Amino acid sequence: MKSKTKRWLLPLFVLAIVVFVGLNVLAYTHAHAMMNFTSGGARTDKPEALSFFTKSKLIFSGVNIPRPISALPPSDLGDDCVELTIIAPEGMTLSAWYCDRGEATPLVILFHGYAAEKTGLLPEAKALLDLGASVLLVDFRGSGGSSESYTTVGVREADDVAAVFRYASDDLSHPSFVLFGQSMGAVSILRAVHHHGIEPDAVILEAVFDTLLNTVRNRFSAMGVPSLPGAEALVFWGGMQRGFNGFAHKPVDYAESLTCPALFMHGADDPRATLAEARRVYAAASGPKTFAEFDAVGHEEYVSKYPDDWRAEVADIIEAAEQ
Repeated sequence: MKSKTKRWLLPLFVLAIVVFVGLNVLAYTHAHAMMNFTSGGARTDKPEALSFFTKSKLIFSGVNIPRPISALPPSDLGDDCVELTIIAPEGMTLSAWYCDRGEATPLVILFHGYAAEKTGLLPEAKALLDLGASVLLVDFRGSGGSSESYTTVGVREADDVAAVFRYASDDLSHPSFVLFGQSMGAVSILRAVHHHGIEPDAVILEAVFDTLLNTVRNRFSAMGVPSLPGAEALVFWGGMQRGFNGFAHKPVDYAESLTCPALFMHGADDPRATLAEARRVYAAASGPKTFAEFDAVGHEEYVSKYPDDWRAEVADIIEAAEQ
């Protein structure tokens, strides 16, 4: 009996090693594909829109995310809008559009989400201009007119937020500075406040997630694939490739350093960053804060679906920043 058991142990051990190595090779490949933009090809659709065959294929090939770019000129935001180049850490350059409506106006600095670029926030920027604010619309590293071709889902992007905020504070004359972030942009703002000690007069955070691990798990759920242990392996290898601890990337912890007025806005049906996760981040913030929930909205913009409610909430937080 013992000899039969021993004969089975070695094949089982070898199989376990093969599965372990295979899982990690796949996780490394997927992490690289999700964090490094390609130079062309069609972008992979959202998980919910993929067929079973395509999902099965992607398990082995990984997604394709071309570098987010736009051919739109600054005049699409406003006739008085100009393009700026801001020097970020390590000599990187960040592209931004600046619409200055006067030294007496507050400046709202807008940061986009994952695998996006600044023109994706044109509806929000135009609404802010209508509210009487000046705006600075920024491309993170890897996107739009900025240098590099990678993303770190809010880790290194926090360095970009800090660099832009300090540039604006030093070189742009406005009485108050408000930071607006969508998804990864919101996370980057929280991390910049926590790690770099920047002090905006207020923040507006849309569709924030609580931890990198949870948002990766949510993507697995959208694919209809069990997240354990794939999500953990993806977070591990993504961090290893870019030199950070993905498990420590927790906006819910960063929010504890947030003491300025904060507006959190979230879609009730968001599958990427759930409402419960956003409320965890909101609960952790220690300053004056407001939470606005938008019904029947997923991981998308809110200003187009609820323009009046969105403008009212944003107008209030801008007013709070000016006090």
